[in-house]
Amino acid sequence: MSGGQQAARSNEHEFRIMLMENERDAARISQFFLSEWSFDDQRHTPGEIEHFRSGPFESLKQMHHKYWYVENEDGDIVGVTSCKENEHRTDGYLWDYLVVHRNYRRFGIAGMLFDALERYIRSINGRYILTYTCDLPEYIPIQRMFQKRGFGLIGRYPNYYYDGEDRIAFYKKLDL
Repeated sequence: MSGGQQAARSNEHEFRIMLMENERDAARISQFFLSEWSFDDQRHTPGEIEHFRSGPFESLKQMHHKYWYVENEDGDIVGVTSCKENEHRTDGYLWDYLVVHRNYRRFGIAGMLFDALERYIRSINGRYILTYTCDLPEYIPIQRMFQKRGFGLIGRYPNYYYDGEDRIAFYKKLDL
């Protein structure tokens, strides 16, 4: 496989993890984000919708803004994650959106995507990973994943998304 690809297999499926490198795949990722199969919580904020439409394309112009995606054996996108360096460019990274197709959950795709992201950040001597999610019940699985992967809860932004929907932040220090 080329430098941007990794393969994994479950009992029923073979998956390919790819590093997004072109506008065609940026469009596919954008469509996946906006599909009914991506997020359980489909009540996106206006900013999220804009980010889903433009973020993958904008990342192609930025050095340390990367998207990884997983394809099934038919070449359909079934998972996406991304990261980018903090706005101060001080080797801290924001882990943004980890999304797995509803029919492909519990196959280890989220873990494979995170592993690719963390390997990349470590390979460029990143100091930490900062991430966040919503506090609604739909997001409990990702909160558990953060904790399992060594992230600690560091804060809460009350009513961040909508009234009654807090943003909770998690942090992981990377040892070099």
